[in-house]
Amino acid sequence: MDSKSAAFSSQFHKAIRLPIFCAALILAFAASSLGQGQPDRRDSDDRNYGRQDDRNRDARNNDRNNDDRYGPGRSAGGNWMQYRSEDPMTAEKLTRFELQANDSRNNDSRDGDERAQVVLYCTDGKLKLADFRPNLRLSRPNWGGFWGQPQMRVRVRVDGSHDDHSWNWVNGHFLSMDKGTTRQLIGAHLFRIEFRTPDGPRIAEFSPAGLDLRLVEDTCGLTPKRR
Repeated sequence: MDSKSAAFSSQFHKAIRLPIFCAALILAFAASSLGQGQPDRRDSDDRNYGRQDDRNRDARNNDRNNDDRYGPGRSAGGNWMQYRSEDPMTAEKLTRFELQANDSRNNDSRDGDERAQVVLYCTDGKLKLADFRPNLRLSRPNWGGFWGQPQMRVRVRVDGSHDDHSWNWVNGHFLSMDKGTTRQLIGAHLFRIEFRTPDGPRIAEFSPAGLDLRLVEDTCGLTPKRR
């Protein structure tokens, strides 16, 4: 190669080196930004999984903090108990319905308040929250909601039929039920939930029949959903 060719080659490589370097920087920055925009599911116990889940968690915490303010319970029909209260600042009418699981299944020998529960929170005639409380530690979430909130896949049996659902997973202690399933629950005779724990799948069985449906409609705005 003569001196002119060598000089041209050197100038050519210098000319293309800077654009290639700039392009590499742009690609690296884009990849980093994309990665930061995705939820990190490795630390699901502690991270924020979306705006809707934040609102649900705040509302749920406020209602649970008021559990002690409810008056003594009374029967709401069948195996259901009803608790009433009034918010001291807003004068909102608060009503809580609780349904305790039947006698043990899957070698679950827990008694009394240690059994699984379904809890409905209603405010001024509208359903605000519906929780499934297994009263034991849930396994880690295995699904993600629209906003990236952690969820658990559960199987629900209502009388003679069953469906799979994705329910919001709350701090490993609660699952937030959807309204459609809640409406099926209040009109059912047999209601079972299969969920996952660190020790494997478990089943909670409930007998919702006998609930005063007129009372629930007045206090929660709920009517049964028949299959």
